Amino acid sequence: MTHLPPPAEELRLLDAELRQLDARRTQLLTRRAWLVATLRQTRPQAPSAAPPRPETTAPGVQNVLLVLGGVLLTLAAAVFTLVSWGHLGIAGRALVLGAVTLAALAAPVVSLRRGLRSTAESVAGLGLALSVLDAYALYAAALAGVDGTGYASAASAVLAVVWSAYGLLPATSALRLPLPCALTAAQFPLPLCALAVDAGPYTMTAAVLVTAGFDAAVALRVVTKSVRITAMAGAYAVGGCGVLAAAWLSLAAGGPAAAARAGVLLLFAAAIALGAAWQSPGGKHPLGLAVASGLLTVGALGGVVRSWTPGMWTVPACLACGIALLAALRAGWLPDRVRVGFAWASGVVQALAVLWTLPVVAVVTLGPAGWLGRVWSGAPADARAAVTVEAPWPPGASGAPLVLVAVAVVLALAVRAQGWRARARTGALGLGAATALILPAVLDIPYVAGLLVQVVLTAAALYLCRTAVPAARTAALVLALVISACLTLVSLASQSATLVVLSVLTALFAAASWQPAMAPVTAPAALGYAAALASATGAAADWAPARVALLVLAVPVAAALLAARLDGSRATVPVEVAGAATGVLAVGLAVTEPPLLALVLALCGVIAAGTALRPGRRRAGYAATALFVLAAWVRLAAWEVATPEAYTLPVTVPALVVGALRLRRDPQASSWAAHGPGLAATLVPSLVAAWGDPGWTRPLLLGAAALLVTLLGARHRLQAPLVLGGTVLALVTLHELAPYVVQVTGALPRWAPPALAGLLLLALGATYEQRLRDVRRVREVLGRMN
Repeated sequence: MTHLPPPAEELRLLDAELRQLDARRTQLLTRRAWLVATLRQTRPQAPSAAPPRPETTAPGVQNVLLVLGGVLLTLAAAVFTLVSWGHLGIAGRALVLGAVTLAALAAPVVSLRRGLRSTAESVAGLGLALSVLDAYALYAAALAGVDGTGYASAASAVLAVVWSAYGLLPATSALRLPLPCALTAAQFPLPLCALAVDAGPYTMTAAVLVTAGFDAAVALRVVTKSVRITAMAGAYAVGGCGVLAAAWLSLAAGGPAAAARAGVLLLFAAAIALGAAWQSPGGKHPLGLAVASGLLTVGALGGVVRSWTPGMWTVPACLACGIALLAALRAGWLPDRVRVGFAWASGVVQALAVLWTLPVVAVVTLGPAGWLGRVWSGAPADARAAVTVEAPWPPGASGAPLVLVAVAVVLALAVRAQGWRARARTGALGLGAATALILPAVLDIPYVAGLLVQVVLTAAALYLCRTAVPAARTAALVLALVISACLTLVSLASQSATLVVLSVLTALFAAASWQPAMAPVTAPAALGYAAALASATGAAADWAPARVALLVLAVPVAAALLAARLDGSRATVPVEVAGAATGVLAVGLAVTEPPLLALVLALCGVIAAGTALRPGRRRAGYAATALFVLAAWVRLAAWEVATPEAYTLPVTVPALVVGALRLRRDPQASSWAAHGPGLAATLVPSLVAAWGDPGWTRPLLLGAAALLVTLLGARHRLQAPLVLGGTVLALVTLHELAPYVVQVTGALPRWAPPALAGLLLLALGATYEQRLRDVRRVREVLGRMN
C-alpha cells in the first residue's frame, strides 16, 4: 500500500508547491509583457526589391562586340575583294588594299597606347585577315597564270614571315594573335611546295615531318604560352599525319629500297620525338614522346628486316630491336625520362610479340579437344597432327618459340625492381612452359615423343610447386593442370596412350599430394585422373558401362579413406568433393542396368555411412540412408515388385530407429519429429492402396497395424502415433463398412434419413455443453502427451 504522510506534513508540502507555481507564473508573465512591448515597437517594413543580377560581365559584352565587328568587317572586305574588285583600276585597287590593310595593322598601335587591348586584338585580327585577302587579290589580278599550289606555298611563307615580324615589333609585341597565326601559316609552305613540284609520297611525308620538327622546336624554345600551345598542337597533329604516312609506306614497300626509305622517315620521326623528350622541361609529355620514339625506331628497323627476310622472322626481328632498347637503361648520359620511356617502349614491343604467339598456343592447348569425338580412332603421325584435329596450323608459327623464350629471358634477367621481380619470374615461368608446350608441334616431332615431352613438363611443373613463393607455386600448379589436361586430350587418339598417360598422371599427382601445400589441388586431380583411368580400363576390356561403374567406385572408396587420414587438413574437403563427384559418375554409368545400379547405390551408401562415422561428418548419415533406400527401391523395381509396402517399409524402419535414438538422446523432442515421418512413410501409401484394393488382406493387415500403433501411442502417451494410427484405423474401418452402410441406407424408407438427422441434431444440441467439456478434456490429455 502507498505510504501517506501525516496531514500536517502533507499540507506543508502542498503550500510549498503552490508557492513555486506562483513564482514561475510571475516570471513567465513578465517575460510575455516584454516580448509584446518589443513586437509593438518593431514596425514591419516591406522588403526592398533586389536589383536585377546581370547575366554577363562588361568585358564579355565588350569582347563579343569587338569580335562581331571584326567578323563583319572581314566579311565586307572579302565581298569587296571577290565582287567589287573588277570595278576599279590598278591604281584604285592598290590604293584601296594598301590603305585598308595598313590602317587595320596600324590601328592596334594606337589602341595599345590608350590601353584598349581588346580593341587592338580585334582590329589586328581584321588586319591579318585582310592580308590573306590581299594575297588572294594579288593572285587573281596579276598572277592568274602562276600555279595555284606553288603560289599558295609562297604566299603562306610570306604571310608567316610578315605576321611574325608584325608580332615581334616593339609597338605590337603586346598582341597575342599575330604570332600564333604566323605559326599556323607556317604549317603549309613545305607540304604545298612538295605538292606543287609533284613530289612522290616519300618527299611529301618528309616535308610533313620537317614541319612537325619545326613545330616541336618552336614549342621547346618559345616561352609565350599561346605560341607554345599552338606549336604543340601543330607538332602532334602534323607529326601524327607524317608518322601514319611513313608507316603506310613501310607496310606497302615492295622491296628493300622502298622499305629503307620508309624506315628513314620513321627514324626521322623517332629523332624528332627523342629530341622533344630530351629537351622538354618535364611533365607527362617527355615520357610519352620517349615511348613513341622507341616504338618508331623498332617499326623502322622491323620494316627493313621484313623486306629482307621471310614473314615468319618479322616479329622476332622487331622483338630483337625492342629488347635492344633496354640498353638505354645502362646509358647514364640519357635523361631519366628518356630511359624510362625506352623501357616502356620495349615492354610494349614484347607484349605485342607475345600476343602474336597466342594463336599457336591456342591451337596447341585447345586443338586436342577435337579427339573427344574421335576417341581411339588411331594415333596421328606427329605432334602437329595431334593438335590440328579440327583447327588449321597458324602461318609463321615457327618463330613463336623464339619469341616466347626471348621474352622469358628478359623477364627473368632484366627486371630487377624489388616489387616486380617475383612477378617477372612468374611470367617467365609461364612463358617458358608455353614454349615447351608448343615446341613439339612446331618442330613436328613424332607423336609418342610429343607425349613424352608433355609428361616431362607436367612432372617439372609439379616439382616446381615445391617452391616457397606463393605466386610461383600457384603458377606452377596452374601450368601442371593445363599441361596435364592437354596431355590427356592428345592421348585420346590411341588406346594404349590413354591408359599409359592416365596411369602416369595419377601417379604424378598422387606423389605431389604428399606436400601439404599442394594437396588441396593435386589430390582431387589425382582422384579425377584415377576415375578416368578406371573408365578407360573398363572400356578397353569391352565392359558394359554398368560394369565399369563398379571399377570407378574404387575411387570414392580411396577418397573416403584418404579424407579420414587427412582429417583437419585443407585438402579434406576437396578430396571429399572429388570422391562424391566420382560416385555420381559411377551412378551415371550404371543407370542403364537397374540391378547393377542398385548395387552401385548400395555401395555408395556404405561409403557414405563410413564417412558418417567420422566426427564432424554425421550429416553424411542422411545421404547414406537415402542411398540405401534408393538402392532398395531400384532393386524392387528390377524385380517388378508393385506392392507399395515393399518400398515404404525400408524407409519406415530406419526412420523409426533414428527417431527412437533421438528420443533417448533428447527426451523433450516432439513425437511428430521423431516418429511422424517414419509412420507416415508407410501408413499413408498403404491407406491409399487399401482404398483401391478390392481384397480384404491389405485392409485387415493395415487396420491391425494402425490399431497397434494407436495402442502404443496411448500406452506411451505419444501424440503422433496416436493421431496417425487412429486416423488410419478410422479411415480403413470406414472403407470396409461403406458397402454395408449403403445397403442399410437403401433398405430404409425415404423419411428415415431426415428423421435420423433431426434426432442427431437434437441429441447434439441437448448435450452441447457436455461435449465441449469432453473435448476440453481430450485436448488437455493430448497436450500432456509428448
